[in-house]
Amino acid sequence: MSAKPIIRRPGEGRQVRLAGHPMTCLVTGDDTRHTSMFEWMIPPGFSTGLHVHRVQEETFYVLEGECDWQVGNERVRATPGTYVFLPPGVPHNIGNSSDKIARVLMTVSPPGHERYFEELAEIVARGGAADPAEIAKLRARYDTDQLSALRS
Repeated sequence: MSAKPIIRRPGEGRQVRLAGHPMTCLVTGDDTRHTSMFEWMIPPGFSTGLHVHRVQEETFYVLEGECDWQVGNERVRATPGTYVFLPPGVPHNIGNSSDKIARVLMTVSPPGHERYFEELAEIVARGGAADPAEIAKLRARYDTDQLSALRS
């Protein structure tokens, strides 16, 4: 873990490609004990599927574009300036049903979820259909109980 301030300029930060679009790691467990932060480019048609975390807290802040999210039993049309805080135990789906990329700031606390995204990107990069058992094990290791299918 770093003991100094982190300054990321545009284009800096470790990148992971999910669904063909970059997710930039702005701060990770290598930098802090408390949270990870990402700039996530959510492509049109992408959906995480309904899932829940037992321990993790997440926040989302829409910078550009529009998304349709499910938060518990509520449907949220997330436009620029929309902020969502998700405590543990709240089922949610983060998706983009528009025809344009959405740019979102996301935090996950405690940190470490960056490793989930990195491992998921490696699995998807192999090509072909991902093994559902492998994905289920990955999610279980990273505090994610999937309640519906992932769509990308």
